[in-house]
Amino acid sequence: MKATGVVRRIDDLGRVVIPKEIRRTLRIKEGDPLEIFTDREGQVILKKYSPIGELSEFAVGYAETLSKTTGHIACITDKDSIIAVSGGSKKEFLEKDISEELEQLMDDKEVYTSNDNSGIAIPITKDDTQERKHNSQVVYPIISNGDTIGTVILLSKESTTKMNETEKKVAQSAATFLGSQMEI
Repeated sequence: MKATGVVRRIDDLGRVVIPKEIRRTLRIKEGDPLEIFTDREGQVILKKYSPIGELSEFAVGYAETLSKTTGHIACITDKDSIIAVSGGSKKEFLEKDISEELEQLMDDKEVYTSNDNSGIAIPITKDDTQERKHNSQVVYPIISNGDTIGTVILLSKESTTKMNETEKKVAQSAATFLGSQMEI
């Protein structure tokens, strides 16, 4: 655990304000759920809650199935990072923070398909370079109770592969299924 040097008092309603710098760094927005943990030493730990993170083992199996079925790299994200990857380099994707462009797609609940290899593919991770290895991609939001909680992403392994309606429908099915699992 890292000390921030920030000290805050609890108000008469039991509230504590998390400083703006920390909220910005951890990408915590108004309305985001936080999970509360305590330990034996009396520490209170706040962690950004990821509803789809509860399905992480399930998401790994689902990503493997998607990859084997389509022959593409399959990634499943929550709102902050990639929680499952199959068919590609885990080192390149797994537990990496998502890009601002991907975050914006989630906020807009937008489906994105890159059908050509013209370099218009969006970056998936924050540290994604301009050098696009996976120009053809499908990004489908996972929606649960009206809120986007993550995405299903299919990325081409070959630079000449183009995504079509089949990949879009597979990603849609996966996203719909994962979203429905969160509503149960």
